[in-house]
Amino acid sequence: MFEFLIHVAIMACLYGLLSLSLNLQVGFAGLVNFGQIILFGCGTYGASIAFSNQFGPVAGILLGVAFALVVAVAFARLGRNLGADYWGIATLAVAEVLRILANNEAWLTGGAQGVGGIPLIFGDMPRPAGPLMTLGLCIALLLVAWWLCNRLTTSRYGLALKLMREEPQLAASLGYDIASLKTQTLMVAAVMAAASGFVFAHYVTFVGPDQLVSSETFLIWAMVIIGGSGNHVGAIVGAVLMQFLFAFVPFVKDAFDLPSEYVAAMRLTLVGAGLLAFLMWRTQGLVPERIGEKRNG
Repeated sequence: MFEFLIHVAIMACLYGLLSLSLNLQVGFAGLVNFGQIILFGCGTYGASIAFSNQFGPVAGILLGVAFALVVAVAFARLGRNLGADYWGIATLAVAEVLRILANNEAWLTGGAQGVGGIPLIFGDMPRPAGPLMTLGLCIALLLVAWWLCNRLTTSRYGLALKLMREEPQLAASLGYDIASLKTQTLMVAAVMAAASGFVFAHYVTFVGPDQLVSSETFLIWAMVIIGGSGNHVGAIVGAVLMQFLFAFVPFVKDAFDLPSEYVAAMRLTLVGAGLLAFLMWRTQGLVPERIGEKRNG
């Protein structure tokens, strides 16, 4: 049970990184990114390509970040002449195209079979020391990401992001470069998502295109909305809550003696019901956005 809880905590931290990344985009900059999972996938495939070609983990994280930055810039370019809703659809389309490419380009990505045998980050350590070290790394990454996001959004840069979110035309009239703000925000968010993907690949030791389905993006959206869009702590709370709920779904299945196929359906129901409930009755989420918080210089 102890190692199970460690596993759930690791996954909660990794999804917390993804939630912080998406929250920076949608909660502060108003960027409706429905292709978030592909930024995570850049990190996973960076790790798998480096492993398959015997480049080492340092090359893996560099590849993952580089891939994510390229995708982030492509997303930003798409958004220059598209409204928020159309841009969101375009990001979803790009993510699906890249997933299909990963599914078919077996020479590079392993194709539909994926790539297995990726080494654990602390594979030489005995259990449970190895998983505990991995959890420590994930917590450290989450804290660094939280500090970075908090630093950015409580500065003049964060004020510019919120102004762009609420009144983009006013922001442009005041001299803010909207295209540059979008690109910078997406690039910062992409690095966080790629870091999550890289650690995930070395934790589960497998990378495949089935990890990049669009439902994963909407799971991350549910975490942000339930936790509280526009609040970094809220994004983390939403990720932790959803991961622990997901982890205990099999126990509920066993308690009611339900078939195994009900597990996936129950998890999807949790996502859908959670989204609907919070959109209808508590749009600010569990931890609402703080208005008028103190800004750094």
